[in-house]
Amino acid sequence: MKGIIIAAGYGTRFLPASKTLPKEMFPLIDTPAIDFIIDEFIQSGITEILIVTSRRKKCLDDYFDREIELETIFQKENALSKLNKIKPHSANIYFTRQQEMLGTGHAILICKDFIGDSPFVIAYPDDIYFGSELVTQQLIDLYNQTQCSVLAGQILDGDVSRYGVIDYSSVNNLYQVKELVEKPVPGEQPSQMISIGRYLFTNQLIKNLEMDYKEHTKGEFYHVHSINSLAKNKQLLALPINATRIDVGDKLGYLEGIIYYALQRPDLKEGAKEILKKYCQ
Repeated sequence: MKGIIIAAGYGTRFLPASKTLPKEMFPLIDTPAIDFIIDEFIQSGITEILIVTSRRKKCLDDYFDREIELETIFQKENALSKLNKIKPHSANIYFTRQQEMLGTGHAILICKDFIGDSPFVIAYPDDIYFGSELVTQQLIDLYNQTQCSVLAGQILDGDVSRYGVIDYSSVNNLYQVKELVEKPVPGEQPSQMISIGRYLFTNQLIKNLEMDYKEHTKGEFYHVHSINSLAKNKQLLALPINATRIDVGDKLGYLEGIIYYALQRPDLKEGAKEILKKYCQ
């Protein structure tokens, strides 16, 4: 199982900060957003990870590289706790650049050689999950049972028109995807289950993307049609996820992520509560 993180976008919602710092590197306290996904992949058994970036995001490469100068200083000081904070991740992390912003389908397609014949999990760094059950592990477990591609889903109340919405049927206690409907007209959504930022695909998606790309003429190339081809051939399942999802690609979502993460940490929890009380009276 391989892991792919799509991180090539401009992050314009966070300008001017994202002018020089990729939003994937925006920290929740002291941990860059992308680190939560890397850790989720590694804890789920994925050790080969490819990050799709762009020209303006070289600091992502630097972040996942060794920091020899700091390592040397901390070793001389015998500062083991600091040394542990900067040690390399226990996975092979690679980078490829999407040289033009040609859409998500194109970003996945340039990962073809890395993927080979393997199944792979795709993550978007805007979506961070907290909970005792790892989202990626849940997808892998269902794939191991069925050998099907799997969309992570979440059932929402109210308006779902700004999401990709999953049309599905229940078959043998599984959610068989019939179609992924992008941003349906309010009131015309096929269900209340939305597709969220984790996907597990078999190599068949790459084959579908290659066929669709041959017919593509101009503009950004998206992967929804290729995903729906999997659904049409009954090769796609949905899995309602048991986890807390926070969209840190949104300004208020990013603030929520900082607060939520602070409240989960024993070293910050009480202090965070006091700050919230101070400003929420």
